[in-house]
Amino acid sequence: MSAHCQLTGAQPGFGNAISHSHRRTSRRFDPNIQRKRYWLPSERRHVRLVLSAKAIKTIDAIGIEAAVARIRSRGGKV
Repeated sequence: MSAHCQLTGAQPGFGNAISHSHRRTSRRFDPNIQRKRYWLPSERRHVRLVLSAKAIKTIDAIGIEAAVARIRSRGGKV
């Protein structure tokens, strides 16, 4: 599963891990990505979305219909 959120567009950030001796090695900061299934009443079907934890909270606030509209406006497929 790719570390990319369908709603917010969150994706990995990159940086350095710095050891005690101050040597730097590459590392990756992944968002907290989850697969979640929602019932979409307007289309009378379930949709499975790949979302970050923040996006799940956003859907709780704005509703699944508005969230799907945002995903589609960004050019995403639902």
